Amino acid sequence: MGKVKYPEPSLLFIGLLYADPGIFNHSKEILERNFGDILLASPSMTWNYSSYYKDELGWPLFRQFIFFKNLIDPGTLADVKLKTNEIEDVLSSKGKRYINLDPGYLTLSKIVLASTKNYAHRIYLGKGIYGEVTLIYKNGTYKPHLFTYKDYQDKTYIEIFMNAREILKKRALDRGVFL
Repeated sequence: MGKVKYPEPSLLFIGLLYADPGIFNHSKEILERNFGDILLASPSMTWNYSSYYKDELGWPLFRQFIFFKNLIDPGTLADVKLKTNEIEDVLSSKGKRYINLDPGYLTLSKIVLASTKNYAHRIYLGKGIYGEVTLIYKNGTYKPHLFTYKDYQDKTYIEIFMNAREILKKRALDRGVFL
């Protein structure tokens, strides 16, 4: 019988997809109130991987990733997703979202995203939320797989995640965690 091992705390991040900078700034303030101080923020990047969100969010679209100082228990990802859905609802009008908030967590070995949609590669986390390992760390970098969203395969995104990973790695070493 295997011995139960609890996961190391993980670095919470949220990918914000938006067209309106005002909604974006307001969202960031709300996210900080709910999840704590921001540790790292990527630059805002043009997002043109699909027209799926065009009617709802507007156009052109931008993506920014924010990483939070407070480490999380990865078992809380479903609760985080429920909270970000609630924030999207608060900022919506007449059933139309103005921002898409994609929470996930980063560990030294993987990046996990939360979703309300089930699919073959997703596992149920509870409370109507699913998780997917979208990138795995191998041979010195994060690597995509068959189901990884196109934007998460982008070299710029992977560089952002690698920078965040280095911060997490340093924090783990500072805590005396054996890597």
